[in-house]
Amino acid sequence: MNTDDLWPDLEEAEPRVLRMQAKLHQRATDSPDRQFSDLYNLVADPAFLVVAWHRVRGNRGARSAGVDGVKPNSILFGDVMLAELRDDLKARRFRPLPVKERMIPKANDKFRRLGIPTTRDRVVQASLKLVLEPIFEADFKPCSYGFRPMRRAQDAIAQIHHLASRSYEWVLEGDITACFDEIDHTALMGRVRHRIGDKRVLDLVKAFLKSGLLTEGGQIIGTKTGTPQGGILSPLLANIALSVLDEHFDEAWKTTMATAIDRQRRRYHGEAIYRICRYADDFVVLVSGTKAQAEGLKDEVAAVLSPMGLRLSEEKTTIVHIDEGFDFLGFRIQRQTKPGSTKRFVYTWPSRKSLSSIMAKVKAITKQGTSKSLSDLLHQLNKVLRGWTTYFQYGVSKATFRYLSHYTWLRVNGWLRRKFRRSTWKDRRRRYLGNGWRPQQDGVILFNSGAVPVSRYRYRGTKIPSPWDRWIRAIAEG
Repeated sequence: MNTDDLWPDLEEAEPRVLRMQAKLHQRATDSPDRQFSDLYNLVADPAFLVVAWHRVRGNRGARSAGVDGVKPNSILFGDVMLAELRDDLKARRFRPLPVKERMIPKANDKFRRLGIPTTRDRVVQASLKLVLEPIFEADFKPCSYGFRPMRRAQDAIAQIHHLASRSYEWVLEGDITACFDEIDHTALMGRVRHRIGDKRVLDLVKAFLKSGLLTEGGQIIGTKTGTPQGGILSPLLANIALSVLDEHFDEAWKTTMATAIDRQRRRYHGEAIYRICRYADDFVVLVSGTKAQAEGLKDEVAAVLSPMGLRLSEEKTTIVHIDEGFDFLGFRIQRQTKPGSTKRFVYTWPSRKSLSSIMAKVKAITKQGTSKSLSDLLHQLNKVLRGWTTYFQYGVSKATFRYLSHYTWLRVNGWLRRKFRRSTWKDRRRRYLGNGWRPQQDGVILFNSGAVPVSRYRYRGTKIPSPWDRWIRAIAEG
């Protein structure tokens, strides 16, 4: 690719980037031990920078500024910034600034640290990710689903349902303590060097890891470990680090459990059969065996994570039976007797914590002042309700959706009662409740979560395509 071309527009840049990504992915797939030694020019390539800039400007974080105080959505002349950024990259003058700390409250009254990079740093990280992701995607295992293209949380839930329905009854539910904050830089860079031989790219990755942190108190501290949550590159780096876990279990499966005869032999000798399912730093190990064997795997997991500087949380890492059930990625997964039958099946539905979370959002929206119009309120509610029900529609969620629909209806009618204190129920029903008694105004109707259809998500196994398959076929066909 000619890196001296004029600046392309997005429609021209995206196909060029996808085509180059497809080549990188194909080469990495064909040669598992290949080191890529000339990638830095791609990071500074106009097409990669244009695509990176549009992704930075188009995501939700575009409203937040880093330590320089510049928000991506406030930049009017992006081409000027990109030209300066490219010159700095080519001259090796680019140096990332410290990320700005934001402490986000969690449900357990603790805080999660979020690091907000500057706009320039975000663009370079996004471009770097465009180059590195297709290479490392060739190495990642099928059991990993978080922060990977073409994969989603429902795939992880489908795998767990598939295995739990086939005698994998004991579950080791793992929790890694402060994963993004404690990744060892030396170990992580060692895994990156296995694939990347370009020292300029390695220096750039290391510079982002060591860029520092501006605390909320105004103090700049060094970052000796971890990769800040909030950085565009951080999820990919975390997956590179955590892939040691995937590789360990994948190797054990291929060497001792890959065939039906191997699994039958292990069962005959009283040995366990186990698989891992990971979504970012959340993972479960499903065991076909005994509780004692599942407990033995806990020490094994801790030993695998230790070289990466990571630790299992003793309090949150638990072992449960599928009949007891457990929560994972917002879903409750449990085996129960089917009503009206003696057969037992594994079911998935929204957990109580997830339901409480959406109900809290509905309450917060309807608890606002009554100065806004009903249509504005409905717009705000419909957005969060559609997103939540879309996520949970692949499960036994119908009863939960109906409950949420009833709760939302009561909250909206309570808001109407406060807004029109002198009106009667009959007046409010005539003016604001249409057919089916759904609150509406100016053509905006309250979203009925109870009417959302539910279904079982299809387990795709190892057949999940990559985003570059079509381009690889096009390249092969000439």
